[in-house]
Amino acid sequence: MKIVIVGVGKMGAEIVKHVCHENHEVIIIDDDVKVIEDSINRYDVMGINGNGVSYEVQKTAGVDKADIFIAVTDSDEANMLACLIAKKLGAIHTIARVRSHEYTKQIELMAGALGITRTFNPELEASREILRIINFPEALRVDSFAHGSADITEFYISDKSPLVGMSMMQINSKLGVQILVCAVKRANEVIIPNGKFVIQGQDKIYVISSEEQSKVFVSKLGLSSTNMKNILVIGASKISHYLVDGLIKNNYNVKVIEVDPHKAEVMAQAHSKANVILGDGSDQNLLKEEGLEGFDAIVCLTGKDEENIIISLYANKQNVGKIITKVNKASFAGLLESIKMASVIFPQEIAANQIVSYIRATANTGGNNIITLHKIVDNKVEASEFVASPSAKVLHIKLKDLNLKKNILIGGIIRNHQIIIPSGMTSIEERDSVIVVSKDIILNDLDDILV
Repeated sequence: MKIVIVGVGKMGAEIVKHVCHENHEVIIIDDDVKVIEDSINRYDVMGINGNGVSYEVQKTAGVDKADIFIAVTDSDEANMLACLIAKKLGAIHTIARVRSHEYTKQIELMAGALGITRTFNPELEASREILRIINFPEALRVDSFAHGSADITEFYISDKSPLVGMSMMQINSKLGVQILVCAVKRANEVIIPNGKFVIQGQDKIYVISSEEQSKVFVSKLGLSSTNMKNILVIGASKISHYLVDGLIKNNYNVKVIEVDPHKAEVMAQAHSKANVILGDGSDQNLLKEEGLEGFDAIVCLTGKDEENIIISLYANKQNVGKIITKVNKASFAGLLESIKMASVIFPQEIAANQIVSYIRATANTGGNNIITLHKIVDNKVEASEFVASPSAKVLHIKLKDLNLKKNILIGGIIRNHQIIIPSGMTSIEERDSVIVVSKDIILNDLDDILV
């Protein structure tokens, strides 16, 4: 497929990094010569220096023959206009990053008229992930499939956990739950476990189940079910606006600390039920004055990774129960390894996974299309949701009789909005949603799991 990407900032670079490894012809457009040169040197892409909203620049880039056109500049208006021009030129699919709260509310009305096939909002998606974690604080991360019918949830296993020494095949019978551990991170090793695999202390495990069974699982492990009520948000960023809106709708008490007077005023006016404080969220004295120890969770959403990390480390020393930290550079995440229950959010990564999922589905028209894609275990494992078409080769065959590729696991089957934790005797039926967990394999189609 031919893919044209306009804007190679943080978001655009993340998309380029993901897409260029999937054997597509990728052309990037940016008005910064150095950005173009760096991207060409780092990735297998072609680059054009210029304004992505320009008809002539797009024509030079061959947008008229593009299968997918993606606009991810810092300007919503520029992204929408670029998509309009691309569609007029002949691009088949157009995708625009739209971050504005106002535009997001009316984008369905605008998209058709502007020739936009799809929009995405990294800040909105990041806020939704944060809210899922706050609603389930025992988890490090929660990703959903099939409109919430199934979740993949990350947990840290302490040395005293009842799971230590238990094999995969023993978990459900011993704990009386219906879950499946689909991946394990042990130190720097990533494992797709079989039934004989035994859990050790300090493992991070990734569990597929329904939301209800995840709660039962947590209870069986003896983890305290925290009744979250008071949430402290550091930074009045775009993510913060979406998050505060969601927190208030879910009846949380919210306090926001923002150092910029204008941003603080805008936040206070937009969210009258939130307590907005003008001040430096990295000031330890201010955090003490605002009662840091009394909060159930702190969410660090400033524009600086280093600042978010420092605040998180301090909050951990003050025994804040749940710490959620936004970072843009994945290399910084290791600095939070000492906080065993810290949740790290990568907005660019969340959005890039959505784009990759859409690209794979577009490339596989008529097959068993990918619906959802989550990259887990430091991006080393993919959890993909496919819908089984009538022509799928895997239909009506017991899973134990399928000749699966190495490092492939059928993690769950969703039928009639209910998740089935599969056994060897389970079979995939037409129109089932199938969750496939894979390592070192790119899956475009459900049948790609077969040797």
